[in-house]
Amino acid sequence: MKKIVLFMILALAGIFAYSQDNLAAVRKGKTWGYIDKTGSFAIAPQFESVKNFAGGMARVKNLGSWGYIDTKGAWVINPQFENAEDFSEGLARVRKFKQWGYIDKTGSFVVNPQFDDAEDFQSGLARVRKGIQWGYIDKKGAYVINPQFDAAGEFHAGLAKARKGKQWGYIDKTGIWVINPQFDDAEDFVSGLARVRKGTEWGYIDDKGSYVINPQFESVGDFSEGLARAKKMKQWGYIDDKGVWVVNPQFDNAEDFSGSLARVRKGKTWGYIDGKGAYVINPQFDGAEDFDNGMAMVRKLTQWGYVDKTGAYSINPQFDKAENFHLGLARVRKGPQWGFIDKTGTLVISYQFDDAENFSK
Repeated sequence: MKKIVLFMILALAGIFAYSQDNLAAVRKGKTWGYIDKTGSFAIAPQFESVKNFAGGMARVKNLGSWGYIDTKGAWVINPQFENAEDFSEGLARVRKFKQWGYIDKTGSFVVNPQFDDAEDFQSGLARVRKGIQWGYIDKKGAYVINPQFDAAGEFHAGLAKARKGKQWGYIDKTGIWVINPQFDDAEDFVSGLARVRKGTEWGYIDDKGSYVINPQFESVGDFSEGLARAKKMKQWGYIDDKGVWVVNPQFDNAEDFSGSLARVRKGKTWGYIDGKGAYVINPQFDGAEDFDNGMAMVRKLTQWGYVDKTGAYSINPQFDKAENFHLGLARVRKGPQWGFIDKTGTLVISYQFDDAENFSK
């Protein structure tokens, strides 16, 4: 009997600890705090501005300065920054005296404020700007690639887009041009291909800079689930990785495939098609979003609801605004106030907040 009681105590403690790690930022009046999944305040409203928790810490603003708190609301790093971002690869970029630097999780500067702009660390490198030129530093603040670019992107599959003057190309992690500047616009590599524009037309190149699909489209998207949306003669369709039309141009708007379906618009209404272009859900919605965990937000007139992949309503349209589900709950608004529903549409946390963000860990 004692073992059973002990097991139940430990289980309840685990559930409590789990719920405490799932918090949502909410605003009452002018101040922000954080609630748990019961709707109780885990951290009382007291901050001017807040961000979601990430890795057990959240950025919050107090008396005009940003710092970091833990899930109990205790200051881990006191407010002292003009701006601050989430930690990435153990460091966070922060601004002090109009200059950006990087701190560790104790709040100590690892890279002193010295940059006019900066981005997060990714694969050991961070983009930074001095004056009008961008370069890349390591986690000690040493330049790996000296500032020399008018614009630069993150590295993807070992390459980053970079611009000198009006032309874009791609560099490696030593700063050497792998693909010389020659494009009027360029995007990151995704699944081995990058979108590039010459003049008014878009095509796709491989990581050597060779055209896999020649420039011919008015606009294009990244490949997702083997297909990319492409626009020709003001109509959207979908191509394969050889540039062949799988779904002919016929839509007034189209988005990437997600969960085997893509949302498309004909005239004023949205529906969903499969990879062959056949309607799985006929155009009928005034607004629609991508499927996420088997459900998609859709709008009829001014009201949002949720449908499953057959187009049947999981939750009838009834909300003035709605968001995707995060950790089992979705924030929704009726009138001026926000609450939270579960996947059956049951209001789990009543409408009471002037603003709200998603639950996060």
